[in-house]
Amino acid sequence: MKKMGIKMLQNKDKIFNNIFGFQSNKLSYALKRGDWDKTKKILSLDHDVIIEKIKNSGLRGRGGAGFSTGLKWSFMPKTLGERPHYLVVNADESEPGTCKDRDIIRHEPHKLIEGCLIASYAMRAHKCYIYIRGEFANEAKILQSAIDEAYENKLIGKNACKSGWDFDLYLHRGAGAYICGEETALLESLEGKKGQPRLKPPFPAGVGLYGCPTTVNNVESIAVVPTILRRGEYWFSKLGKDNNTGTKLFCISGHVNKPCNVEEEMGIPLRELIEKHAGGVVGSWDNLLAIIPGGSSTPMLPKQTCDTITMDFDSLKNAGTGLGTAGVIVMNKTTDIVEAIVRLAFFYKHESCGQCTPCREGTGWMWRLLKKIASKDASPKDIDNLLELTKQVEGHTICALGDAAAWPIQGLFKNFRDEIEMGLKLKKIAAE
Repeated sequence: MKKMGIKMLQNKDKIFNNIFGFQSNKLSYALKRGDWDKTKKILSLDHDVIIEKIKNSGLRGRGGAGFSTGLKWSFMPKTLGERPHYLVVNADESEPGTCKDRDIIRHEPHKLIEGCLIASYAMRAHKCYIYIRGEFANEAKILQSAIDEAYENKLIGKNACKSGWDFDLYLHRGAGAYICGEETALLESLEGKKGQPRLKPPFPAGVGLYGCPTTVNNVESIAVVPTILRRGEYWFSKLGKDNNTGTKLFCISGHVNKPCNVEEEMGIPLRELIEKHAGGVVGSWDNLLAIIPGGSSTPMLPKQTCDTITMDFDSLKNAGTGLGTAGVIVMNKTTDIVEAIVRLAFFYKHESCGQCTPCREGTGWMWRLLKKIASKDASPKDIDNLLELTKQVEGHTICALGDAAAWPIQGLFKNFRDEIEMGLKLKKIAAE
């Protein structure tokens, strides 16, 4: 069956078979689901062959930026010198509207652990750190238990899977800072320092954890690697769309009848995703106001765009937003759209690390101006000032938090400025 050019994802093509947690997350059940199958054979491949296979699969990072995973791995030095290599897995999932990595860790931790082993081997790293969000207390216990199981069964550790490759995996709990989701702030925190982004260059592949070559990848990016290599890179590349291949976990929340995490094919129409898996918009599709498609930092889309847009990196970029973490936040017509963005603006103000002046000062200014507009005690000039302020913050900071704070506001006024100005005008008339 095909719809709008994308075939419905079949169960046989799903990578995450226990994402809903209907079965146990223990090793015995993971083995039945196909995890740790032929891992020794995969580890017998040359390091660069594995990297080339991941390149050929078209896998793009699932943490937000969408950069080629295989290409990122290829930046690591080709020989292991005096400095050790490290893989660091970013499990500091803190983007509002996003909860996919949490469920991978809860229900399919062995996919992540096996992926850590294979990815580390490909990049000649004998050690891997998983940096997990501090609030994920139960998930940290589950993941540590799975790591212990893997050690006990000699799947990792010395001579992992009898491959001749020694591999150690460590779990590190963060302290709950959103900024530590930025890869260099994560490395600073992992080293015991204040979680603040580093200037780049140098990039982590050259100077990363403890000054050594390091690659930082998202949980989902690493967890899908074993299945890609078992089933073949061309199987993965034939799913989805050109340059947007494979499957993806989508987090659907907000005004839907059945909020959920679901795996679907890249490029699925947004409307189909919501109606097929989340039971549709509360009050029907015609009651839709707007959707944030990729986590709170991506600009919202109005209903008329949501009618036809497909969920992939390129389509959403062309529409002026992004796939991001695929955290789909649905807002129907009961939403006070300005108040919703005020709440996000406060979040980014609160989570700014304060290192860069435009972000430290600008996020507070943006929040206060937006609050003024939300109270309707403002004028169109205030909107102009706010938009100018977002441009002074966007692109002027070490990391992307400033951009993340600016984009939701820009998306708000790009799509709803006329309605907001009318509200300001009506209140002024009423006051007179």
